[in-house]
Amino acid sequence: MIEYILIWEGAKAAGNVFWPVLKSLVEDSAKDYAKDFFKDCLKNVFRLPEKDVQKEAYLTALEAFLQLFQQELKNADYQEGQIKQYLEPIQKFIEQPKVAAILGNAFEANCKSLDTSFLAKTWQEMNLPFLPEDFDWELIGKLYIRGVKQIIAKSEKLRPIYDVQLQAKQAEGIQELVGISPDFDLGRYAEGLREQYGNLKLESLDTTGVYYNELKLWKIFIAQNVRECQELLPPEIPKEIEQRLVKEGQLEKSQLTDEERDKRHHAYINQPIRLVWELLGDPTEESKSLSKPVQYAVILGDPGSGKSSLLQYLALSWAQRPTRDLSLFPIPLLIELRFYGRDKQAAKQGGKPFDFLSFLHGGNITCHLNQQTVFDKLNAGQGIALFDGIDEVFDPALRDEVRKDIHRFSNRFKNVQIIVTSRRLGYKAQPLRDAGFKHFMLQDLEIEQIEDFLERWHNLTFTDEADKLRKKERLIKAIQDSKAIRELARNPLLLTMMAILNRKQELPRSRSTLYEKASEVLLYQWDVEVKLLENPKFKDWKISIELDHKQKMLRKVACFMQSNKKDTSGNLISKTDLENILTESLREIIERGEPRMIARVMIEELRNRNFILCYLGADSYGFVHRTFLEYFCAWEFVWQFKETQTLKIEGLINDVFGKHWQDESWHEVLRLICGMTEPKFVADIIDFLLKQEIDRSEFLDGNGHVKREGLGNFILATNCFAEVRNKNLIATISEKILKILKHEIEQESEPWFNFDLADPLMSLITTNWKEVPNTLPWLKERALLDQFHSVRVAAVRAIAQNWKEDPDTLPWLKDRAVQDQFHSVRQLAVYAITQGWKEDPDTLPFLKDRALLDKNEDVRRAAVRAITQNWKEDPDTLHWFKDRALLDESEYVRQAAVNAITQNWKEDPNTLHWFKDRALLDESKYVRQVAINAITQNWKEDPDTLPLLKDRALLDESEYVRQAAVNAIAEGWKEDPDTLHWFKYLALLDKDGTVRQLAVYAITQGWKEDPDTLPLLKDRALLDEDYYVRRTAITAISEGWKEDPDTLPFLKNRALQDEEKRVRQVAVQAIIQNWQEDPELFEFLANIALNDPFKRKYYFQDNPSQTALEALLENFGDNPDEALEILNQVGFIRREYDFDDNPRGDALLGLLENFSDNPKTLEILNQVALNDSDEQLREFAQEKLKEWGTG
Repeated sequence: MIEYILIWEGAKAAGNVFWPVLKSLVEDSAKDYAKDFFKDCLKNVFRLPEKDVQKEAYLTALEAFLQLFQQELKNADYQEGQIKQYLEPIQKFIEQPKVAAILGNAFEANCKSLDTSFLAKTWQEMNLPFLPEDFDWELIGKLYIRGVKQIIAKSEKLRPIYDVQLQAKQAEGIQELVGISPDFDLGRYAEGLREQYGNLKLESLDTTGVYYNELKLWKIFIAQNVRECQELLPPEIPKEIEQRLVKEGQLEKSQLTDEERDKRHHAYINQPIRLVWELLGDPTEESKSLSKPVQYAVILGDPGSGKSSLLQYLALSWAQRPTRDLSLFPIPLLIELRFYGRDKQAAKQGGKPFDFLSFLHGGNITCHLNQQTVFDKLNAGQGIALFDGIDEVFDPALRDEVRKDIHRFSNRFKNVQIIVTSRRLGYKAQPLRDAGFKHFMLQDLEIEQIEDFLERWHNLTFTDEADKLRKKERLIKAIQDSKAIRELARNPLLLTMMAILNRKQELPRSRSTLYEKASEVLLYQWDVEVKLLENPKFKDWKISIELDHKQKMLRKVACFMQSNKKDTSGNLISKTDLENILTESLREIIERGEPRMIARVMIEELRNRNFILCYLGADSYGFVHRTFLEYFCAWEFVWQFKETQTLKIEGLINDVFGKHWQDESWHEVLRLICGMTEPKFVADIIDFLLKQEIDRSEFLDGNGHVKREGLGNFILATNCFAEVRNKNLIATISEKILKILKHEIEQESEPWFNFDLADPLMSLITTNWKEVPNTLPWLKERALLDQFHSVRVAAVRAIAQNWKEDPDTLPWLKDRAVQDQFHSVRQLAVYAITQGWKEDPDTLPFLKDRALLDKNEDVRRAAVRAITQNWKEDPDTLHWFKDRALLDESEYVRQAAVNAITQNWKEDPNTLHWFKDRALLDESKYVRQVAINAITQNWKEDPDTLPLLKDRALLDESEYVRQAAVNAIAEGWKEDPDTLHWFKYLALLDKDGTVRQLAVYAITQGWKEDPDTLPLLKDRALLDEDYYVRRTAITAISEGWKEDPDTLPFLKNRALQDEEKRVRQVAVQAIIQNWQEDPELFEFLANIALNDPFKRKYYFQDNPSQTALEALLENFGDNPDEALEILNQVGFIRREYDFDDNPRGDALLGLLENFSDNPKTLEILNQVALNDSDEQLREFAQEKLKEWGTG
């Protein structure tokens, strides 16, 4: 006992104000603190220390920990009296069993780090007193481990047990091999992130002056929207370029027909647009949502769309936190893949293994990070991996290796979130898609996001309040008034450029002048001379490339790109073509030097930074925004027409407009030409367009309505007219266009207009002829009398948007909202009144009247939504919404009312009871589902919530409601002791396959260690009647029980025996991904490739044979004869239907791509060319023989 007293007395004498904690532990003989403290750390020692030795050890260790805790408070300038206030909290803290166990882990011989994240979170969750911002849990953990090692080394009783000296010798030997191990300092790493990525990078723009030097990314960043693109569309590039890039390994070969591309495009467009934080998790706060962030994500986007800024913001959000909180959140490991690829290539040449941990260990980001400590953090799920710019690894083979490293990383650290970015061109989606990564496309900025950015920008870059307000309002007005400016502003890079340009001058209203000024900003930093001077080869050439020279080059480049495209409007040029154009242009302006070498230097710069031209990926380049391509192309034609006069007006009309007016991808170019040409010539062009004839029967949609192309000449002519600044100079042509447009709208014979055509026609009239006295009466006439509701809706919209100040407009809109025979017109009028006259005292009563009395549910729902968004502060609104949610006959209107209450009144004390009532009693499954979701999101802590969810998951008649309840329980009540048993019941007995699937997945995510989990999964993989359930179970077994010796045989059995092709497919994929070292893998895959009973009926079906073949080709290239024999046999399986993909064709391609040097390949190719029953395949083989010179 005396030795324990000496410990706390020593602590007291040393000034440790927490010595009473030690005294309490000594005197409380009933508490066996050692049991908790040494719970996990005495498993590997040679023999257990005696009880007294254990007590002395943990008391001495705790003294060290308490001293370190106190020192952190002192470092924050806390006085002794303030520190003593932590006495009771720290005692409660260390008495927590899990806290004690973590502190005890320092006695593990190989302990390198503590779970400081858990310590920090526990302190916070216990609501213990606030810690200073610089309180560093990570530093305490590090010094504490060092102190414990010293305690062991100094103890004659502990030293032999832990064999510290042997451990030290081993550590010294390792250090001799690899050098001094880098430290792991979270504070220093956070500081490094702030230094490297903190300032907004504006080097590609003209930012002269001091306005932007200290502009911080985390203060200006605007979170963007994304849209899922899992079935990634092939890039929109010409076929001949696509073929070349496929051959070079830069692109995946597309097997899609045009119809299939359209289907996938529509599927992409129909995906919901969501804020990026909804999917990745908001880095600025702890997640309170029951939905987990996407674990593996790929973010795709165009140059300047904000991909790198997104990852940098994620990292900076962590780095900006107080030191005390750093351990609370996952550590962001931001890796720029261009640097990782460079170092990997160097390591490969040196014969050294290299992975992401090696990269971090080597200090290749902001500072060195100890490899072992990073490994421990990632293993514990305390990291987030941010891999930026897979497209910036330019070598295709190296890029594939990096992609495989990312896949291996995801397999190795299964609890770590991983986010990858890439430009979309050249990106191969399949490898990471197969590895479980979801793909998302960054969307252009919405108007609200643009205004938010501009508010922050002006607040941060202006000091004069009046100047700030004037410049901000000027820019916002320009964006609102000009469609051209608005389109540019949706790109973050170009919006920044416009904000910079707006500081110096008002943005031009003329589009061509705006583009000229904007291009000058982007060209400012494309300083080729500086780059040339850096190279000894060029420094004596005295080369000067002025602004007008660069503009001339860009005109040539743009005209080439626009004129040489085949089947696309893509903004793309190959490196070879770009080099040739720049070389020819340089020959005209430089007297000394080699133009081609200079052109290559200019192009190389585009790989590293975005100028007006930028690197797109896949050895291809383009303008940073297509707008600039169109502008410079138009300028080239105008230059030829006005400056060099090599193009006459007849040639401009016939060869430029005559050749391209029906090609919509040329319309912007043609309009810009008109904006830069004298009005008298524009009148001749418009007259030419109006005389063109179109067979409208060729341009009808599925309902027999005319599409835009059916009136393409009139629409283009009107848009060209809109580009003319002084329209009074061509008044005659103005009257002619207006008369034609009105006649087209008024015609009553078929074919009719749909909304996609009626709206643009009305907009053209109001944009160009709003001031004509007869325009408003004519629009009202169309809105009242036109027989087509699409024309009526377009007319109502045009009046509401353009004549808001007219005192007659509101009464007229109300009349349309009540009296019009078409519900679409009434619905549009309701929206228009809400948007334009929200402040009118009669608007809310009017909307309530429409929500109650309109006979159409769409109109009533529109009114409910309008009230939701704009009148939540009204004291009577909540009662009114409840009334609508109960009494409206339409389930969609009731659902809208329930959503309104969820959004705006969850704090009301009666709301929860009301939602429970809706979840149980509403006759609509959609309303019940919305109510369930609202309860789980907002009242998780209510004791009745879990019982209610279980009741609904078991008893609701709708599978949608049951699924919502199961998802909620899986996300929010994992710790409940009854949850596992309940999920097992659902997995076995629920009548709905999706519910069983969700239950199986929940069990695998939350209870992998339970001894019954694996048997249950095998049972479901074998016996469940729903193949989705079986697939989920097989995937879980392959991922969670790879080391189990029975797993591989079980999966092979399922790959061979399951009756459903999709189940066999997922089993084959699991085996390929996880058991590549299996000596029997080749024979297994060969058997699948030859004998799987799959019969393809549709192109998109999963094929186990194809999966096996791909694996054979990828993994057994060193055994070509055997693989070739398999492919040869598979190649002559006859297809079932004429329209199926031909497996023989797939196999033949595999032979040509992987075994072209094998003489058997030529033999098979000849056989197919002569004898195959498929004419298409025979022709393909014959073409290949001609290419080889043998046909």
